This record gives sequence, C-alpha cells and structure tokens, in this order.
Amino acid sequence: MTDKSHVILEDRGVLTVGGTDRHDFLQGLISNDIAKVSSGQAIWAALLTPQGKYLHDFFVVEIDGVLHIDCEADRLTDLGQRLSRYKLRADVDLGIGEGLLVAALIGDGASAAVGLPDDAGALVALDGGVAFVDPRLAAAGARAILPSGEAESILESLGFTKAAGADYDRARLRLGLPDGSRDLVVEKSVLLESNFDCLNGVDWDKGCYVGQEVTARTHYRGLVKKRLLPVTIEGPSPAPGAPVTCDNKDAGEMRSATDGLGIALLRLDAVERVAAGEAELTAGTTRLVPNRPDWATF
Repeated sequence: MTDKSHVILEDRGVLTVGGTDRHDFLQGLISNDIAKVSSGQAIWAALLTPQGKYLHDFFVVEIDGVLHIDCEADRLTDLGQRLSRYKLRADVDLGIGEGLLVAALIGDGASAAVGLPDDAGALVALDGGVAFVDPRLAAAGARAILPSGEAESILESLGFTKAAGADYDRARLRLGLPDGSRDLVVEKSVLLESNFDCLNGVDWDKGCYVGQEVTARTHYRGLVKKRLLPVTIEGPSPAPGAPVTCDNKDAGEMRSATDGLGIALLRLDAVERVAAGEAELTAGTTRLVPNRPDWATF
C-alpha cells in the first residue's frame, strides 16, 4: 500500500491508568521503562507471569495526566483485573477509555501527515487524542487514539482514505510484527522468541518487573533457539498453531496469516538450513519461505 490510509482497529480498546502513583505502579509490572512515556513519546511493552511468560502486550501513551493503554479489546477486562491485583494501597485509578478508538495510519507519508517524524514512538497531540509512530518499528507507520465520534472525519481531513482491517494485517505481516494473542500464546510465549528485544519492547536497564529475572537470564545466556518470523506462504494458509516441519522434524508452528503472508515461530537452525538451500519448511502440504526482516538483530 502506497497511499496513506487509516484503519479503524475494531479489535483494540483503551484502558486508563490515573492517579499520582500511576508511573511507579506500572514501572514495577511491565517490560519497558515507563519513564520513557512523555508528551512526545509512546512505548510498547508487555505484562508477564512471574515465570516470564506472555500475558498481554500493549502501547502506552499519556494524555492529560492519565496513562492510556492501547490493548486488545476482548482481553481488556482481563488486563484490568490482572493490574488491579497489584494495586494494593497505591493511588491508582484503573478505568476504560470510554468514547475512544484506536486507528492504524499506514502507507507512504502516514506519519508525516499528522506531524510526526519517522522516529519509533514519537508522539503528538491530535484533536482530543494523540497520534504516535509505532514504537516497535517506524516503517509500520503510526497509530492514533482519538474520540470515536470524530476520528474518521479528523483523519479524512488530513488526507487519509479509509481502508479495511485486512490492509493493516498485510502491512504488519510483511514487516513481521505480531498482533497480540493472535501471534503470542498466553502463558506460553516468551519475550525474546517474540522479538521484544529487537522491537523496542523490553528495557534491560530499568530494574525489576514481573518476570524480569527469567527474561534477563534468557537474554544474557543466549538461550533463544526460536523466533517469530514473517513467512511467504506457497499454498493454502495453515491454521494458527499448525505444526511446521523441516525434513519431517519439528521446526515450529504457524501463527496468523492472510493473503499469502504470515508469521510463524521457527527454529533458527531450520531457518539457516532453508537459507542455505539445504531444506524446506512445510506446514501440511503448504511450503513456507521464511524472511529475515531488516530489523532482526539475531
């Protein structure tokens, strides 16, 4: 897609975190450094189990002194309940961002159209909400949190045409970006296999948070043997969770896919064999061609 377009992300919702202790509260829970969040910066982060397994991932921005979390709509209540368990006596108010929606801004010039530089996480105020460059990867374009009744007219006035959810799906799959629990398995996935280290989702210097010890140990000991990678699909799209094999041996599993593009969790040794022309990856009768993105540092 080359023309700048907006996609209303119906599957996203907004959780709010207010109160004087809001920053300290989240700092001890999430994988990224909440101190980075400012009037000009957004972050991507995760909430983990104490064993370092994935529970939720989300984008965090601040609007008028309240932290706003862009998260999966159908799991918003679960995220709020999990956060509330840690509230104790902290001055923290958890709520739902009523009257707000999340949009993806994609295509050439999408970030510039809302006054943003091509810097991951850069943020600007926008008509009662905010727009921010995807903190994972600037090439993914931008996102916006806006009043639901005005969002489309605001974006159309800036030159965005309306696009469908499938257009956003294709854009993020080409880049190898995961989409929440569609690509990360709750209470099973780990951050480094899911590329949080390559996509600005974990801070190694911030100190303790839930699941930090296991995550740090995996990082410093170099224990990552699998990674989420974008794949080109030659044949019918395999179902999420379908096993991927290399020479009839386990090589990973499929995650989300559409229109010949997908993401799969793959063994890196199998990916290297494919790159050397020594083997093929298959999911059933479908051939998968793994692609190593420019952002991959592994």
